[in-house]
Amino acid sequence: MKFTLSWLADHLETRKPLADLAEAMTMAGLEIEDIDNPADKLAEFTVAHVTACEPHPDADRLRVCTAETKDGTKQIVCGAPNARAGMTAIYAPLGTYIPGLDFALDKKPRKIRGVESFGMLCSTKEIEAGEDHEGIADLEGEWAVGTPAAEALGLDDPVIDFEVTPNRPDWLGVYGIARDLAAAGAGTLKSGAVEPVKGTYPCPVTIETEWDEACPIFAGRVIRGVKNGPSPDWLQKRLLAIGLRPINLLVDVTNLLSYDRARPLHVYDLAKIGSTIRARKGRGEADRFEALDGKAYDPAEHHCVIADDERCLGLGGVMGGEYSGCTGETTDVFIESAWFDPMITRTTGRETGIESDAKYRFERGVDPGFVVDGLELATRIIMEHAGGEASEVFVAGEAPAAPAPIAFDPRQVARITGLDLPDARITEILESLGFSVDAAKTPWTVSVPTWRRDCDQPADLIEEIARIEGYDRLPVASLQRPAGRLEAPATELQNRVRAARRAAAIRGYDEAITWSFCGRDHADLFSGVEAGLHVANPVTSELDVMRPSALVHLLTSLQRSADRGMEDARFFEAGPIYFDDSPDGQATVVAGARRVVATRDWRGGEAPDAFDAKADALAILEAAGAPVANLQAAPEARGWWHPGRSGVLRLGPKNVLAEFGEIHPGVLKTLDIDGRVVAFEVFLERIPAAKRKGLKSRPALELPELNPVTRDFAFLAPDDLPAGDLVRAVRGADKALIAEVRLFDRYAGEGVPEGKVSLAVEVVLQPREATLTDAEIEAVSAKVVKAAEKVGATLRG
Repeated sequence: MKFTLSWLADHLETRKPLADLAEAMTMAGLEIEDIDNPADKLAEFTVAHVTACEPHPDADRLRVCTAETKDGTKQIVCGAPNARAGMTAIYAPLGTYIPGLDFALDKKPRKIRGVESFGMLCSTKEIEAGEDHEGIADLEGEWAVGTPAAEALGLDDPVIDFEVTPNRPDWLGVYGIARDLAAAGAGTLKSGAVEPVKGTYPCPVTIETEWDEACPIFAGRVIRGVKNGPSPDWLQKRLLAIGLRPINLLVDVTNLLSYDRARPLHVYDLAKIGSTIRARKGRGEADRFEALDGKAYDPAEHHCVIADDERCLGLGGVMGGEYSGCTGETTDVFIESAWFDPMITRTTGRETGIESDAKYRFERGVDPGFVVDGLELATRIIMEHAGGEASEVFVAGEAPAAPAPIAFDPRQVARITGLDLPDARITEILESLGFSVDAAKTPWTVSVPTWRRDCDQPADLIEEIARIEGYDRLPVASLQRPAGRLEAPATELQNRVRAARRAAAIRGYDEAITWSFCGRDHADLFSGVEAGLHVANPVTSELDVMRPSALVHLLTSLQRSADRGMEDARFFEAGPIYFDDSPDGQATVVAGARRVVATRDWRGGEAPDAFDAKADALAILEAAGAPVANLQAAPEARGWWHPGRSGVLRLGPKNVLAEFGEIHPGVLKTLDIDGRVVAFEVFLERIPAAKRKGLKSRPALELPELNPVTRDFAFLAPDDLPAGDLVRAVRGADKALIAEVRLFDRYAGEGVPEGKVSLAVEVVLQPREATLTDAEIEAVSAKVVKAAEKVGATLRG
């Protein structure tokens, strides 16, 4: 949000210098990002009087000017065609940097075609104070020699740029900023009352609101006989200072009020609209219209449109249409002042991709109590500069109800903040911010102004009191030290999270921290959400439900990274996911994802697959304390996983500890993600608690004295037999000697009967007391073969 110092002075009577005002804004919570004073850039440029102008003796297009400057009489060679004696120009002395040309004048006089020149006479474009470059600046009015150029050009007005927090849409108008500064003691707020313009005839346009939820109140009036044209100089300079391009008076007035009172308006050419205007739901292609940005749009049914009987005229609260816009030939206008629902406006803007000042304000919440006053103020400014005759105001619908009064106990201010303020001071602060206070009995009844819908409880009022009184005045107090242990020991879940994060980092993943919210459409891809998990006041419409999976944002983060050249990025996140709104309706997970791209390496690299995701999940489970040796892998992953390239790791028949594999191509397509992605999600709270075995010390590491013996077995097994079942069966064949079993090959093809698959395992035998004999090894091998046969596998011949 930008505004100029002189603009603020229209609403705030103050003698404080700019630095003090900036400090007051900061202390009141308005975070200043930048203060740009054009006068600083033009400090070296001053007014000069050209007293003589003669042709250059050796150049037809050059002139030799004599000018009275702040440095005395100077001879300056000039190439401008409009240079003449008697003009008032802008002078740059030797050594001055010329911003529009990006070079500095020599510090010593320079000969130009044999004639010395002691400086430069500049155009407005050369000093970046305008667009005129046809000749040097010819200043109007009487200006003394040496007057700063910024003052003569009206550019000595600092521009303040600050960040508007989402909960303070009233700060999107200069008057709202002035109100808070006045409350903070930086000046006196001038009256913002608007004197109505009496209409001389009934409004010829009928207004209807067919969709009360989207547009509960719609006011308008007609002005006939206006003379549209360029705005007055003060208005053009004000808009240019904040980065807006002046168009014509009618359009510029609507832009002015958007920034002055945070009140978006729209002006229609009366000759181009029907006799009835209504706010209603969109009708798709039937409502196709060309907006002011030159693009065509088909408003959906959940978009609010403004239309007459023949056509759609624009998207309510977002952008008007090109057809009904005002031009230099417009003489009769219809002014719209309405209130549009923030959520519907935000959705419309997001889905159409339109960004406008009106949408920016309406989606944050425009003051519904200033609908008619904003219309009256626009009418007065237009008639003052363009003439015309106004109709009566036509109002359809009713403004949304004002915020509910707050029961407020002033004693809570001292209890919570430590500020010992008298009741009179508390009342003064609240009333200076626009609140009405009834202190007849305790608790007080505090009425909230229509522009402060962010205040709905006593804590909000206490915050406002502390903010205006000054956070720097809060008393300093040491935190009380609790008796006994200062730091609570970490819970088992916290220890698991730490261990899992370390394991994921060791596996090469970068940690991401994303929103616990997501969009409803994205949540539907991951099993959806219960009705109780919809956010009542979402940050944006794209974050309106609690996430059912931590993969939601990790997947989109991968695509954003790939778009920026990091195609092999891999991310993990440890955090909550949500099932329902019950006390046990959330879980802590560790999820990771990476795209299926080969690692760029001179030795070559393979692209990751579902088995890599499985390995990552197993590593994290092992670090978190899960009994990985007892886990079973099964192809039972849910609908957002690829049905043939995914699975689960479970402990027993029902306890799923992790899901892994490739993400379903349909999910990736919906999320606009290129290529394939492998991922995992580990459910830490489902890991069974470790059995406590008292406080025995850990035994010393015992290394076997005898070398292990390795034997390989290849089995023919049904192709639907899980490999994990075979591994567990073999491991249990002789628990005393078999130390490890590892599947190292799976083959189906030539030489293997149809419906069968060859599974090869490596069995490690670890003797404890004596070296194994051939007979002992053969006996264990027989046990292995027999155990495999119990699960349907036979030794290959």
